[in-house]
Amino acid sequence: MFKRILVALDSSSLRQTVFDQALDLAQATGAKLMLLHVLSAYEEGSPGIPIRSYQAYYPVLDDAVWKDYQKRWETFESNRMAMLEREADLAKTTGVEAEFSQAAGDPATTICAVAKSWEADLIVVGSHRRRGLGELLLGSVSNHVMHHAACSVMVVHSGHDAGSESPVAAAASHA
Repeated sequence: MFKRILVALDSSSLRQTVFDQALDLAQATGAKLMLLHVLSAYEEGSPGIPIRSYQAYYPVLDDAVWKDYQKRWETFESNRMAMLEREADLAKTTGVEAEFSQAAGDPATTICAVAKSWEADLIVVGSHRRRGLGELLLGSVSNHVMHHAACSVMVVHSGHDAGSESPVAAAASHA
């Protein structure tokens, strides 16, 4: 069935559910996991987009603000890398081979590009069910991935109960 599963993980409350479902699927199929986090200024918990003042006014303040932003971004980046490392270690304790990667950029296109270069059979991605203006402004990563990925995509929705049956059991019961 699946041999290589790319797991797209963000910083939202859905992260644990996406990871758990991908891990269950990897255990059931003997697949290897690639845990991927894409650094984005729009992600929950990120320091956001830097706002720089016009340099003709208060250049010393501008430099201090920029250095503070860089420090916050580096902390954000290292915290997310540590999360990936812990999740990869957890997967390994359950007998699942796992590696992890972190990249900066547009999450949707980066997920598709990494999945293609890593030769993933499946991408597991979460959906926050954005609609209307939220989707227009922030986009829908899962929607883009579903339409542009070179492999199959499993979307985990935010309404999914993390304590419910595994995706393998759910698929078997609906077959």
